[in-house]
Amino acid sequence: MTFNDRKRLDPSQVQDRRGQGMGKTIAIGGGGLGLIVVLVSLLLGVDLTGLMPETEGSASSTYDSYPSDVSDLATECQTGADANEREDCRIVGFVNSIQAYWTEEFANQGMQYVPAETVLFSGATQGACGYASGASGPFYCPSDQMVYLDLSFFETLQSRFGARGGPFAEAYVLAHEYGHHVQNLFGVLDTSGGMRESGPQSMSVYTELQADCLAGVWTYHATETGYLEPLTNDEIVQSLDAAAAVGDDRIQSQTQGYVQPEAWTHGSSEQRLAAFKDGLSSGDISTCNTPGWTE
Repeated sequence: MTFNDRKRLDPSQVQDRRGQGMGKTIAIGGGGLGLIVVLVSLLLGVDLTGLMPETEGSASSTYDSYPSDVSDLATECQTGADANEREDCRIVGFVNSIQAYWTEEFANQGMQYVPAETVLFSGATQGACGYASGASGPFYCPSDQMVYLDLSFFETLQSRFGARGGPFAEAYVLAHEYGHHVQNLFGVLDTSGGMRESGPQSMSVYTELQADCLAGVWTYHATETGYLEPLTNDEIVQSLDAAAAVGDDRIQSQTQGYVQPEAWTHGSSEQRLAAFKDGLSSGDISTCNTPGWTE
């Protein structure tokens, strides 16, 4: 993945909390409640660990502090050349490109795009949607309109779920989460409780597939934002492979050894690939208004 060396980055769109201590204790006992919450959080892409009670005297996990050798993004991430050298600056570049596209697209729709910060954290942090653990995977919180990301997730994506990895796999994940922000701004993000439904044709799955489609739309226009050089076929494959890796069927197979369609919340690998490809092929957000992937 190559960024335009001379393109100025805006690191103010990424909040860096890496190396900051949490000082919060959560229960991981209680008959496996902690594990269940973490797994459901990973599948939903919305942090649910805030539902876990603080306890005293039970088996627990405490995040006190983390080694802090991370840099100041405002100092280190100034141009596309920096994004070509550092992973955290690359995240800044992707976020800038994604939001530049949606700013223009919203203007074309006669609307105003409201930027959303990405929060980089290590291990754990606190947000308006509750306690965020790196184990819950990246997620968008509609309450504070922020995307939360622990960079170690990308290693998990490769080592545990078999994704090829690569810079544009990171871009896909971010574009998907910003797809939820777009849904929120359009007023179509279901936060009423319907997201608790599951199954291949559930509203939860449709919402996630629509975010995949919106990620594909940005990918189609990514070079036009001025941040990225033209994409290669290999980079497109990285994003497609990442979409397949986080299909519910593959995650279930890896975590529990069998596939349980009635519990799907994001969609199968095939569904996620189809949704992303629809947006990537058309570059048109109207493509993402059909529930055809769940039929």
